[in-house]
Amino acid sequence: MAPSAILILILVYFGVLFYISHRVSKKDDGNEAFFTANKNSKWYLVAFGMIGTALSGVTFISVPGEVGAASGEQFKYFQFILGNAIGFIIITKLLLPLYYRMNLTSIYSYIEQRMGFYSYKTAASIFLISRTISSAFRLYLVVIVLQRYVFDYYGIPFAMTVLISLLLIFSYTYRGGLKTIIITDTLQTFFLVTSVFLTIYFICDSMNLGVVTAFEEIKNSNYSKIFFFDDFLGSKFHFVKQIIGGIFVTIAMTGLDQDLMQKNLSCKNIGEAQKNMFTFTGIFVVINIFFLSVGALLYIYANKNGIAVPIDLITGKPRTDLLFPEIALNHLSIIPAIVFLLGIIAATFATTDSALTALTTSFCVDFLGMDKAENQNKKNTIRTRHLVHLSFSALIFLVILVFNSINDSSVVGMIFRVASYTYGPLLGLYAFGLFQKTRNVNDKFVPVICLLSPLFTYLLNDYSSILFGGYVFDNELIVVNGLITYIGLLITSSHSTEKIIF
Repeated sequence: MAPSAILILILVYFGVLFYISHRVSKKDDGNEAFFTANKNSKWYLVAFGMIGTALSGVTFISVPGEVGAASGEQFKYFQFILGNAIGFIIITKLLLPLYYRMNLTSIYSYIEQRMGFYSYKTAASIFLISRTISSAFRLYLVVIVLQRYVFDYYGIPFAMTVLISLLLIFSYTYRGGLKTIIITDTLQTFFLVTSVFLTIYFICDSMNLGVVTAFEEIKNSNYSKIFFFDDFLGSKFHFVKQIIGGIFVTIAMTGLDQDLMQKNLSCKNIGEAQKNMFTFTGIFVVINIFFLSVGALLYIYANKNGIAVPIDLITGKPRTDLLFPEIALNHLSIIPAIVFLLGIIAATFATTDSALTALTTSFCVDFLGMDKAENQNKKNTIRTRHLVHLSFSALIFLVILVFNSINDSSVVGMIFRVASYTYGPLLGLYAFGLFQKTRNVNDKFVPVICLLSPLFTYLLNDYSSILFGGYVFDNELIVVNGLITYIGLLITSSHSTEKIIF
């Protein structure tokens, strides 16, 4: 597919998003619409749109790429997905009722009421740091693809590609915020889901495989092993580690994350929000099965046609993330190439636009107090919100440039590894608040505990094989981080004479 054709497709795509944004925010671009969509979102639109936000370009490219990685991952990611599903159910039954009962705009307001000022600012800061990093990683992946297959052709440097991408996202999100995102993410999820099914169809068609024969090819290949029960201590792929990691990563990165919870809190009531989450969970599990199937088919296709995994131009190492774009853009026809591009753009930008909105909301509410009655009628609050939105766009830009200079591994692994350190303290904070109803934290000690916890977690992970008889951590490391935070809070807390109701 010619670079000029790809560029035109991208511009048309963003033209559609900008038009939707203009129409949605034309009558109402106020803070209430930006932060909560006026609490009038349809649950089925939220459920469908959340698929695009939760999956991102990482799932679209990196997950299929890892199916045939030299480490032998195959379908082990599905174990993690099953843990995700359990985590989503826990969020639906435990956290959502709490957030609705307290009528929260920012979910970190719970920490303020339960623990105090310093704890509140710490929790909000953890989110801002964590979501900025994870969003940058996700956008980084799609920018690599655009750079390699489009912008290098025109001699445009990597930094400019990142800047253009962020400016396009900023242009359709800065006015309408969540009210716009609910609509645009629904459209982008449609493109994402459609592209997955069409990609499977085109790859099967190119190899003359029907549905049944394609299933048999995947089943009989070296890529379809799902459950790993061998070597509990030394293997990162073990079923128990993946399930536990999936549960707690989901609780932290979804249930304790303003981004996805902000969408849930835009529903009319708790009943609709829970319907949204149950529907989303079912679709999420099914669609990931198809992503893994795409990965197996890509490697089967590559082996039959002598296609090697692309080499990273900087490190000289194989990049499994790039196998999907390599085949879609250089080895299939024009229609599959267009389908792939629409899918990856939809997946990645649905995640980034949502994250920018959540980051802006958290900073404006948690640090500027824009949701408080005394501040709602102040002049220039909308202008301030626009500046915050622009500032986070600039921050993501800088993080991507830093990450590009040091990264040499699969992005999906990097995201969850970083999440274990950044989101872990949030797990500890909320666990303490929810389960220690007769103890009060020492509010001023909380920031110190949340800083030391990731450090101790890092040291434990680094020496785990020595300390724990050869045990190797994977995504369950987030549980260790949360537990260390919890213990620190417990040690420094004091007994309360009254039972805390939050």
